[in-house]
Amino acid sequence: MNYTVKAEAFSKSKASIHIKQTEIPFGITPHTSDTLANPAELFLGSVSSCILKNVERFSEFMNFEYSRAEITINATRLEKPPRMDEINYELLIYSQDINLNLDLLKKNIEKFGTIFNTVKICCTITGTIKKISE
Repeated sequence: MNYTVKAEAFSKSKASIHIKQTEIPFGITPHTSDTLANPAELFLGSVSSCILKNVERFSEFMNFEYSRAEITINATRLEKPPRMDEINYELLIYSQDINLNLDLLKKNIEKFGTIFNTVKICCTITGTIKKISE
């Protein structure tokens, strides 16, 4: 499988990523740092997206239902050289389903996620999954 992403930046202004029919603006100047995501936040958004996509994927394979999932990611950035060092996530699954096996879901997410597996090669990534009964 191959992927193609295009991005463009305008000097002293703004930038955006173009993926299929999606445009994702991001900040490249101090002026936009409070309003637009920066590249590090987009990176963490990619990790979040991977995990949430796999919740949906594994809900089919593991035969459980959920109404929604929510993830919060915190990360530590080192300065020299600049890089992510530690990533921690908390995944909340809103579900009444007794078939939801959180340990197996976590194992599957951490074994079969493309972005997750890429990230864990270069930094520590840990997390917890909690079921929220509605």
